[in-house]
Amino acid sequence: MSLLSALRTMVHRKIVLPGVTFYYRRLYGMDLGEDVRISLGARLDKTHPRGIHIGDCTAITSGAAILTHDFVNREHREVYIGRNCFIGYGAIVLPGVRIGDSVIVTGNSVVGRDVPSNCVVMGNPARVVENNIVTGPWGIRLDKGNAQPIKR
Repeated sequence: MSLLSALRTMVHRKIVLPGVTFYYRRLYGMDLGEDVRISLGARLDKTHPRGIHIGDCTAITSGAAILTHDFVNREHREVYIGRNCFIGYGAIVLPGVRIGDSVIVTGNSVVGRDVPSNCVVMGNPARVVENNIVTGPWGIRLDKGNAQPIKR
C-alpha cells in the first residue's frame, strides 16, 4: 500500500466515518451502535429518523436506502438492523423490517420482510439464499475465503 493510499484510508476511518455517524446520531437522533460505517452515498430516511436502529459494527454502503415511512398509507414504522451486518450497494430496506445479526444483504436487493440472523439475502423481493453464515465486523465473512482477524 502506498503512503498516499494509507493516508487516504486513515483520513476516511478517523474523520469521514465518525463525521457521518455523528451527523445521523446528533442531528437526526438515529439509534446507531458502536463502530457503524455509513457511506456518504447511503440514504437514511429523515422523515422518521428516530425509527432507524442499527446495531454495532454494521456497514451501510453507498446507494443503499433505509426507509421508515410509507407515504401511501401515511404511516411511520421502525427499522431494526442487527450487529455485524452488511447492506450492499443499492439495497432497499422497507419500513417495518427487522434484520437479524450477521446478515448480508446483497446489492440491489429489496428487503420487505423480516430477515433471520446468520444468513445471506438477495433479490427483489429479498430471499434467504444461504443460512448459518458467520460474519465479523461490518458483515465480513469469516466462514469463507481468507478469514483473518479484523483490524479496527
